Amino acid sequence: MSTVASPAVAPKVSSDQIPWNKHTHQKRTVSDWIVDIVIALLVIAIVAVVVYPLWFIIVASFSDQTLVSNGEVTIWPKGFNVAGYERVFWDTRIWTGYRNTILYTVVGTALNLVVTLPAAFALARIEFKPRRVILFLFTFTMYFAGGIVPNYLLYKDLGLLDNWLVFILPGAVSVWNLIIARSFFESSIPEELHDAAQIDGLSYFGYFMKIVIPLSSAIIAVIGLYYFVGHWNDYFTGLIYIRESGLQPLQNVLRDILLANQTNQLGSGAGSGQDAIMKQQIADQIKYGVIIVSTLPLLVIYPFLQKYFNKGVMIGAVKG
Repeated sequence: MSTVASPAVAPKVSSDQIPWNKHTHQKRTVSDWIVDIVIALLVIAIVAVVVYPLWFIIVASFSDQTLVSNGEVTIWPKGFNVAGYERVFWDTRIWTGYRNTILYTVVGTALNLVVTLPAAFALARIEFKPRRVILFLFTFTMYFAGGIVPNYLLYKDLGLLDNWLVFILPGAVSVWNLIIARSFFESSIPEELHDAAQIDGLSYFGYFMKIVIPLSSAIIAVIGLYYFVGHWNDYFTGLIYIRESGLQPLQNVLRDILLANQTNQLGSGAGSGQDAIMKQQIADQIKYGVIIVSTLPLLVIYPFLQKYFNKGVMIGAVKG
């Protein structure tokens, strides 16, 4: 009479014997506490080094500049004063500059995304045979350019001088952002999705719009932020190609306000000493106010895109 052997029962393992279990309290050694404390101190030091200069500018913009010059302002404002902001915002050019910069930034970023994403998608497709040649031509422009004078003559012939389109069209695509988006499409969008889309009868355009774009929110946020910051901080274009004051972006308007107050301060040497000191204080406060006015919108927008920014940079850098 044969007997059936019963299956072996695996010995039970207690939760204490598991190397890592999030449901149980892990025992920490003295060395673990020391490492955690050192890491925490390093993080606090790095954050302080990065945040304090910005905080000092904010504090100094609301403080008495005499106290700032004497080093008495460190953490909190002293001698509360908003004269610098009043001088900046009372200038009607500031609102024209804001309007122009918002227009250039929004339209420019939208055009950048419309051009960059389809181009990156096409260059990421293996069946697109000329992609390596086209990518080489794109990359070539990163290292070699015509220079300011040829660009100026070209823009003049195209009618872009004193034209707001000079902020939009010449920089319609950034090769660096194009490469990042291409790497993302190659490494993060499974090819099986394209096979399934072909079975469902989708064209390349339909696959790109209905499947690829919804899955690419991270990289869209990343390159969108890159483009947004680039357009917002662009002052060189207005400095070289724009002469009409009504088309100047915010950065050039703030520069003119700052230079005008510095010039007035230098020209006040023949006046009384007290008057010269007052003008110097206002000029210094305007300097801090200009920094805050120009960077505040970016500081407000960035926290909402930070999680996409971190994720998109890491994913897009996996494969070159």
